[in-house]
Amino acid sequence: MKFIKRTKINVPVEALFSWHTRSGAISRLTPPWAPLKIISRNVDGIQKGVKVKFRLSLFKIPMIWESEHIEYKENREFKDRQIKGPFAKWEHTHRFIPDGQKSSLMEDELEFELPFGLLSHPFYGIAIKEFEKMFHYRHRVLKYDLENHVDKTGNLRILISGASGTIGQALISLLQTCGHEVIILVRKKKDLLDHQLFWDPYKGILDIEKAGYIDAVINLNGIDISKGRWTEKQKRLIIDSRVIPTRLLADKIKNMTHKPDVFISSSAIGFYGDNSERGITETCAKGDLFISNVCKLWEDASFEAQKAGVRTVMLRTGVVLTPLGGALAKMVLPFKLGMGVVLVKGRQYMSWISMDDEISAILFILKDDKIKGPVNLTAPEPVTNSEFSKTLARVFSRKVFFTMPKFMAKAIWGQMGQETLLANIRVKPEKLLNNGFVFQHKTLFSALKDLL
Repeated sequence: MKFIKRTKINVPVEALFSWHTRSGAISRLTPPWAPLKIISRNVDGIQKGVKVKFRLSLFKIPMIWESEHIEYKENREFKDRQIKGPFAKWEHTHRFIPDGQKSSLMEDELEFELPFGLLSHPFYGIAIKEFEKMFHYRHRVLKYDLENHVDKTGNLRILISGASGTIGQALISLLQTCGHEVIILVRKKKDLLDHQLFWDPYKGILDIEKAGYIDAVINLNGIDISKGRWTEKQKRLIIDSRVIPTRLLADKIKNMTHKPDVFISSSAIGFYGDNSERGITETCAKGDLFISNVCKLWEDASFEAQKAGVRTVMLRTGVVLTPLGGALAKMVLPFKLGMGVVLVKGRQYMSWISMDDEISAILFILKDDKIKGPVNLTAPEPVTNSEFSKTLARVFSRKVFFTMPKFMAKAIWGQMGQETLLANIRVKPEKLLNNGFVFQHKTLFSALKDLL
């Protein structure tokens, strides 16, 4: 059986081919719903002889999928085939076709056979539909990144903390495929790779000068606030995991011989508390909740870098949508099963942002030296909890039949639920919009369809 997907991309064929040779390309092209994760490769690149191993899950059954690159023609094509995996046959040809001097065609051709011979015939139609969804996603991401992100600025050297988190992993693959060099802060001293630098923020250990010249520092530290009830011990961990690493980074930046141009540090829209004001912008006051105080301490910890003359940005991020983690990951299964709920009356506003817009906005901020201070990272059209639940159910062709009463939400989640799930906060990304940032996902339905 054969499947072909072709898309016109407005960049020269050399740029299109070069993108595929960069670290992060596989991760960037893997749809967030795909149960596939790269675990090893014998060498970097896409040349003949490269072998890549993936961890795959089909029907909750884990397995290894191994592929080998068997053909390589620069700026024309490369091909990989399955060595070990779920298909009886799998060959994937990536073709790069010139279409004038400033555009090209990306063509993916799959030749595949399902296992079990004649018994598999009824399932070929299902497989084709899955490939259509997967390659629609791949080509959309590829086209958008190449036409809007790649080679728009010089290549930067960027130091990142919190790289193992959901946002960190997605951001790194985008930065790498855009040609930037990423240095990752890690907390294991043994067997450091060339692009890794050891630190221990709780002991004040970070020799930042070892990283060499750095253009930017991005700080994404902080434990997940939604894991468990907020006991006094958990509250202390929530504060310390944000404030201590941020303060250390800011202090080290302040004392660097050659300081980076920009320090981008995480925060959250929890800064504004439970605020029903219409269109909350970056100029609005801090709320009076626990999470508001956490965000204030978090942002204050970055001030030493700002005092030293480094452009400093605090990312007040909303609910980041990705099935790989966070709130959406917990909601997917019950909504698929038709067991989704509206929380209380569902009138509280949720200020959300798709993962692609989250990381694109960070890249946009890196490039625009006019942007500084707090920046709201939310989509321009927040929705109520009721609207969110009904839209998510519609993506799965389901309906929402259940409402969770307030007493039950408080009994299950306590203060955490009150301040995050039930808080009413309608945020406007004023700085991003005023500086010309263009959202890929302005509406919730388009974002959820793309992600799921």
